[in-house]
Amino acid sequence: MLTVHAAPLVLPVGAAAVERGAVAVEGDRITALGPYDEVAAAHPTARVRQWAGVIAPGLHQRHAAWLLTRCYHPDPREADGLGTDPLSGEEFARLAGELDATRWAGSVRRGLQQMLRCGTTHLTGPFRDPAVRTAVSRSGLVEVPAAQSPVAPESGSEGGPVLDPLAEGLGLPGSVHAPLVTGARADFAVFDVPDEAALVAAGAASCVVTVLAGRLVYRRR
Repeated sequence: MLTVHAAPLVLPVGAAAVERGAVAVEGDRITALGPYDEVAAAHPTARVRQWAGVIAPGLHQRHAAWLLTRCYHPDPREADGLGTDPLSGEEFARLAGELDATRWAGSVRRGLQQMLRCGTTHLTGPFRDPAVRTAVSRSGLVEVPAAQSPVAPESGSEGGPVLDPLAEGLGLPGSVHAPLVTGARADFAVFDVPDEAALVAAGAASCVVTVLAGRLVYRRR
């Protein structure tokens, strides 16, 4: 089905921002990008999704292997004892001996879900842990070879990198894998902010929608 995603602002990256813009998607591809009136007129039978905020390319998590193999992502049922934030460093080391295959696989899946909630669509590999490799493959997230991923500084607190790619301090252009262009795979996110400066300031926590290969895979409730 052809779908037009519209928002007050589209930030293609590498091209001028489009006010009251839209991205048309058919299958897993972007078929048009521009002012909403023009895109809608060219696709009169398309389903239209109106979003608040900005549409931008999906974010690129360059520390995915670290976040998925050196962190434990607690189950909500463990919140009373472990909290809700990823556990790393000494906390992870103490917990690691208690993790059986089922519990470890659950942590990996939850880590990937958290990345989708951050508007992430691309992950730097390789992923050597079998549970991680399987979960990434099933998630639909795009694995980017390390050779194609510019090295970014480790961000966040003393515990290591964080889930928000925008926390690297590289701005929006340095936090995405590729710009939004017609013909490209439809990997993008919607952020509940008014413009690019506000997005960089608010970070990936402002994500309300993630679209992966044209599929809506996360929507904040």
